[in-house]
Amino acid sequence: MICNKNPGSDMKWQCNRLIWIGLWIVVLAASPPVRAEEREFRVLCSTFPMYQITRNVIGGQAGVTVSLMLPAMLGCPHDYALTPRDMQKLARADALVINGLGMEAFIGAPVQTANPSLTLVDSSQGITALLSYTEEDDPALNGEPVHSHPDTNPHLFVSPRMNAQLAMNIAGQLSKIDPVRGPEYLKNAQAYAAALNRLADDVATLGKILKNNRIVTQHGVFDYFARDMGLEVVAVVQAHAGQEPSAADMLTIIRTIQQKHAGAVFTEPQYPEKVGRVIAAETGIPATMLDPVATGPENAGLDYYERIMRMNLKVLKDTIGVQ
Repeated sequence: MICNKNPGSDMKWQCNRLIWIGLWIVVLAASPPVRAEEREFRVLCSTFPMYQITRNVIGGQAGVTVSLMLPAMLGCPHDYALTPRDMQKLARADALVINGLGMEAFIGAPVQTANPSLTLVDSSQGITALLSYTEEDDPALNGEPVHSHPDTNPHLFVSPRMNAQLAMNIAGQLSKIDPVRGPEYLKNAQAYAAALNRLADDVATLGKILKNNRIVTQHGVFDYFARDMGLEVVAVVQAHAGQEPSAADMLTIIRTIQQKHAGAVFTEPQYPEKVGRVIAAETGIPATMLDPVATGPENAGLDYYERIMRMNLKVLKDTIGVQ
């Protein structure tokens, strides 16, 4: 650019302006564009199980933040209502990873209002071989089964085999939203799924040598795990999670245990264990705790699920015994 050596004031201003514009063009041209992997990709997870799976899929990649919407110790949010803080988290997220199958009943209009551009990642999408909840007979209804919640049991994450499928589902959907990092998501998910499938093989192996495969659980959270292990859930303490059984319900459960010769009652750390222990004492069978990993510390290690599940295998072996 050439400027007059002795310009007037207007000419000087025009000349300087053109020089600054030219410099900015040079700077912008020299600056590399922001790559997709350098933009922050914000993934929000509905519950602790989804959070743990997604963290394993992301694998600590730079530029990706994974956060948890509901409290880590809440458990399954069957009757949860969104809070203003939840809405703030939704507004900042690019993707929301959910369990699906009705677990997050709060998903709907409020979520769309908080963030119309939010992409929903349904971890259960396309998964088959689903189970219905264990039905409970209410003596007051002459043995007619009572359906106190949706037919489909949404607790897929308690099954290591299903958990592996959830990881691959999440990776596949995230890779479409964030294709630059997609190959890493899929690679991490495959490695995590392989570890979970090895765990599932150990679950099935132990199930074949237990002395008694008939058990009682707190509620329907262990149904998929039981299927993996070849266990028969003959009764549940709570037909609806968090709702204590009536005296009539307890008598029905006790009779079922006696008729089916169940081996043990298993409670959960998310709920009081008193009723389960009373039932076990009345029937003379042991009562102890199994953890479905529905909750946990927010800073849990990436292998937290596997460690807790292997502890569950030890509890089953020690409680029921092996042949």
